[in-house]
Amino acid sequence: MDPISDMLTRIRNAVLVRHGEVMIPFSRIKFEIAKIMETERFIKGIEVLEKERKIKITLKYGADGSPVVRNLKRVSKPGKRVYAGKTELPKVLGGMGVAIVSTSQGLFTAEEAKKRGLGGEVLCEIY
Repeated sequence: MDPISDMLTRIRNAVLVRHGEVMIPFSRIKFEIAKIMETERFIKGIEVLEKERKIKITLKYGADGSPVVRNLKRVSKPGKRVYAGKTELPKVLGGMGVAIVSTSQGLFTAEEAKKRGLGGEVLCEIY
């Protein structure tokens, strides 16, 4: 099973039933994706639970109770990898969303990777 797809599905399901937080098994790449989601204000916060080897993600909702995360989409999958050069990085919803890219220097948003002149594997899109 694909651990990144599992993470995105857990967040998607938690948002659908209006949970306040969701627990996912810890891995460095999932932690880095969660940090980017927090920086881009899609989630409230993240906490690493060392004993249980889990990441607790606190979800974010608007004043009217609508979720901030509308959609999470896995782009590059184990069966079909998707790579983009620095000039081909996707723009999600005309800049309203975020694409997360795995580059040789770490995980970045597509916008940040473009500024640094990096291309890489397009992991997911969030909007």
